[in-house]
Amino acid sequence: MKLTIFAATGGIGRHLLRQALADGHDVTVVVRNPDKLNQPATAVRVDLAHPDPEALKAAVAGADAVLSALGPTRRAEDGITSTGTRAIVSAMEAAGTRRLVIVSVAGIMTVPSPDRPNPPKRDPGQSRFVQWVLSPIARLFLGRHYADVALTEDLLRRSSLDWTAIRVPLLTDGPLTGRYRTAIEQSVPGGQRIARADAAHLMLRVITEPDTYGLGLSIAY
Repeated sequence: MKLTIFAATGGIGRHLLRQALADGHDVTVVVRNPDKLNQPATAVRVDLAHPDPEALKAAVAGADAVLSALGPTRRAEDGITSTGTRAIVSAMEAAGTRRLVIVSVAGIMTVPSPDRPNPPKRDPGQSRFVQWVLSPIARLFLGRHYADVALTEDLLRRSSLDWTAIRVPLLTDGPLTGRYRTAIEQSVPGGQRIARADAAHLMLRVITEPDTYGLGLSIAY
């Protein structure tokens, strides 16, 4: 397949690129700094904080699927997920490319957003300890990022694309196992961690799974 990968120099993105190439896919990567790539691939230089619509349209045109591991690496980049995803969605709609898989966050279904100001109060996949202790701590430190990811999922729901949001819990640098659990529109019960390599594995796997279109799919061990 012909794939376009965004943020291929990041934690999950590096695994996406490596696995996609190992599987024999034809890969184009869209990155801010191609010098950081550690795998051979056609690279398009775009800064998604200030996107070039024509460059993005050319990068996604003709792709069987677009995968985005976009996310902030520091607090100064909070907001990049929705800003970049908005540009990606616009470019895909302009180019007629339909399949999009992005990285989202476990538990995001309970975070208010402009389109969902009154979301469910509880994620049925979360234990009471996670709900009342771990989640409030996470939102204390990552509140702006969570709000931005919730806005990002709003953008997906408004779009005409065949999208899937892969909702990840705490990320680790563990090895690729290919063995993990998933849950639709809720967190994985009792699952609190996933390796970046396995998150990338699921993103590639669901490309050809139409039953995941228009859904948030959580992953954890």
